[in-house]
Amino acid sequence: MENKKNKIIVIGGGYAGLRVIEKLAKNPQNEITLFDKQSYHFMQTDVYDLIANEDDFAQVSVDLFTFCLGFDGNVAFIKEEVMQVDFSHKKVITDTQRYHYDQLIIAVGARTKYVESVKGLRTHAHGIKVLHRAMHFKQKFEMALYKKVQLGGTSCHPMNIVVAGGGLSGVEIAAQMASFANEFYKKNNFMCRKLNIVLINSGKQILQGLDPKLVEKSDKKLQKLGVRICSNAKVTEITEEKVCLSTGETLPIDFMIFAGGNEPNALVHELNIEKNIKGYIVTNEYLQVPEYPEVFAIGDCTTIYNGEKVVAATADVAEQMAEHCAKNVENFLQNKDLLPHKIDSRGILIALGRRYAVGRVFGIYIGGYFAFVMKKIVERMYAKALDIRSHKGCKKIFEQNRSS
Repeated sequence: MENKKNKIIVIGGGYAGLRVIEKLAKNPQNEITLFDKQSYHFMQTDVYDLIANEDDFAQVSVDLFTFCLGFDGNVAFIKEEVMQVDFSHKKVITDTQRYHYDQLIIAVGARTKYVESVKGLRTHAHGIKVLHRAMHFKQKFEMALYKKVQLGGTSCHPMNIVVAGGGLSGVEIAAQMASFANEFYKKNNFMCRKLNIVLINSGKQILQGLDPKLVEKSDKKLQKLGVRICSNAKVTEITEEKVCLSTGETLPIDFMIFAGGNEPNALVHELNIEKNIKGYIVTNEYLQVPEYPEVFAIGDCTTIYNGEKVVAATADVAEQMAEHCAKNVENFLQNKDLLPHKIDSRGILIALGRRYAVGRVFGIYIGGYFAFVMKKIVERMYAKALDIRSHKGCKKIFEQNRSS
């Protein structure tokens, strides 16, 4: 008699979702189905390179169909948006069907939080957490640079870019754009080199909650690149031509990138499970949803703690959660004791323009070109592993087409 397969559904093809699949797929008894409304995985940690032309579309995305086909027949991908989950009957619900699971892993991540009280935010600001928005901004930025080249020698109006959000994404994007533009103008010997980048930060300092030494180094590098940091300020209104701040200052804009706060993705709001005050899924020390022990939540859609300290939501932390979740799912299936997590950040690397980064890895401070190379190695190793899996799946498709 054939052993019964474990039907595992993973919702969300982000960092946590893909890593947990990698781990669970090693057990041939696990029959895994990945759901995502997009057909690709977007490497958000590389978005600053995408915008500044260091990377192209292909380098920051992985096809989820071929990725799932790259396993040994026990992983499938369904491109559908999950609308609701019937936890009592163990059903995932889309617009077209209801899918049964034995174990469910929610890994839907987070999205940019557009504050409704800020007039014009949705209309005039560019978010960059999703690929199509990042690509849209990249194209507009390139076209604006082209127009400046066209006008060279006739006029020299500054390009004004405002980045709202002094967290990791905002800092990296501001630094990379300033670095790229400076080199672009210098390399091509353009007379007009006026680029104004303003980073709006609601707190007293950028990179709130990170290591003070890294904050200081990042602050100095941004200033060296010509980025103006406007602290203790919030955006109150945006029009096509200007940004109004809580300080009373008005800034002219050609583009605005909104890299402010995050909130759980839409599905989380619909789920009838416990959430914290900010709307994130509540999980226990085993990464389970307390009301339903067969349900786990990992990645940016939940908040985890190391002692009383909130663990910052990073790609590294999401992958650690995925690996721990996979162990506990296997233990759950085998009726073994689950393991409490002790997840914490293993380090951080902050890209601050071309060929420069700062970081703290396993307690050791690094900076400059060496830190930049280390960050690139980490990013390329991650991308390469996904590419190998996806290439294997793609090869299967072509072999099937040739034989049919």
